[in-house]
Parts: sequence; C-alpha cells; structure tokens
Amino acid sequence: MTDTGCGIPPELLLRIFEPFFTTKEVGKGTGLGLATVYGIAKQHEGWIEVISEVGKGTTFKVFLPKSSKPVGGPTETTFHSVPRWGDEKILLVEDEAALRGLASKLLQKQGYQIFEAASGVEALAVWEEHAGAFDLLLTDIVMPGGLSGRALSEKLLAEKPDLKVIFSSGYSTDMVGDNFHLEEEVNFLAKPYPPKSLIQIVRACLDGDKKRLAPASA
Repeated sequence: MTDTGCGIPPELLLRIFEPFFTTKEVGKGTGLGLATVYGIAKQHEGWIEVISEVGKGTTFKVFLPKSSKPVGGPTETTFHSVPRWGDEKILLVEDEAALRGLASKLLQKQGYQIFEAASGVEALAVWEEHAGAFDLLLTDIVMPGGLSGRALSEKLLAEKPDLKVIFSSGYSTDMVGDNFHLEEEVNFLAKPYPPKSLIQIVRACLDGDKKRLAPASA
C-alpha cells in the first residue's frame, strides 16, 4: 500500500507500531490502528516493512506466509466461561484516557460498578477511599507515576488476598518477570483488545476459583 502524502519523519518511524503512540491531538486518535495491523500480521507469522520519505509519501508492505489450507470463516478467542451480567465492583487502572473511558462504559453496560484511576498512585487513593471494597483489579502493567501495575497489585493483594486481578498491556508478558504468572484468557488481556474479549475475561476471572496471579515459585 503506497500513498503520496507528507511522509513520516525518521524519528517517528521507529514508533509507529507502538500501542497508543500517536501524533494527533488529544481526542483525535488513539494510536491503535497500526498497532492492530502489526498484531494481526504477527499472529499470522508475517511481518511488515515500511519505507517513508518526508514530503513524498509512505509504502507499507505486508508479508504473510503461503498456506494450502482452505479459507475458513472468522474466528474469535475462545474463553472457558459463559458471559453473564455482573454487579461486582471493579477498580480500572489505565493511563490512556480514551481506552479507560471505553472499557469503563463497556463494563458498566454489563452491570459492573466501575471506579477509574489514571495511575497506580491514583488507584491507591481510590482503594483507600472505598476501604478496599473491590472484587477485581483491572490494571495496565506500564503506567506513569513510578508505580507499575504489578507493584500496585502486590500492594492490594497484601491487604486483600482474595482480590481478583487482570493485567493488560500492549507488550509481551515477558516484561513483568519470569516469576510472575500471566496467562491469556485467565489474568492477562493483550492490547488492543475487542470489547467481547474484555467482557468475557472479566467474567471468567470473577467466576474462577483462583486468581492465577501467584509467583510461579516461592
């Protein structure tokens, strides 16, 4: 795909596939478009090449492996629980305002009581204000303010061991450390995620017998 637009400056070219990275004004874009394209290509064991020159335009080349398998219908991530209406209290921690607002609205429509925070520090204040009366913590892993999602979860779990926790990130699960158990469909939600995946993993986590967050080894 080639255009004849303004092109992409070299210092920005290295960041175009980062989730939530955008040069648009606040409220004009979420930075999820190219991140989604990149994620789809990687899921199909492919890759993307980009050539751009300021003032002349940009070319994207998507490479996908050849397959002899017949084309099937669209598929979705399979979860092991049936979604149902909820009324639990959820502490939603996400520094990206657009995504936080969208996730909050989606979950509120399912009946959940949502309390929002834009950072780990802000989440602690919300937690204390409500005396820790939450059923689930849904938090981004990397956040501003010096308190990561992992550190936040450890603080809250120390006060309330039965708290359910779901992590969310646009990056690999490896970034939180080898001794921390993250599992998709159980306690990890990869960004960018479709609304149905958010709703299903929240219900699955709340209905589960274990929060699946404990370190892999003592």
